[in-house]
Amino acid sequence: MTTQKIDIAGKLAGFTEQWSPRRIARVNDYEVKVAKVRGEFVWHAHEDTDELFLVVSGTLTIRLRDGDVVLGPGEMYVVPRGAEHCPAADEEAHILLFEPSGTTNTGTAGGDRTREPVDA
Repeated sequence: MTTQKIDIAGKLAGFTEQWSPRRIARVNDYEVKVAKVRGEFVWHAHEDTDELFLVVSGTLTIRLRDGDVVLGPGEMYVVPRGAEHCPAADEEAHILLFEPSGTTNTGTAGGDRTREPVDA
């Protein structure tokens, strides 16, 4: 990790994979990640932590059991710990995530979409 300024758009331009988070910074025991997303992810929950989603570009829908939250560029939402959710994007969206180090992207669901973040 660097102590220099970080170009979020530049980091996002460095990869093409969908739903494959890239770590761009650490803040204490937290990681700041970026990801490109399209289509529907998996329903999952994070039992021990909240999860922050910030949309950089595009539109992200966070499906919750009691209703959807639709986010556009510059908007963010914090999914409370334990809340089952399913991120989705009809067209490619670029997002920033903020969560504790070691948080599994698929939470309690596991499966073939589980990815360890790599440094961007």
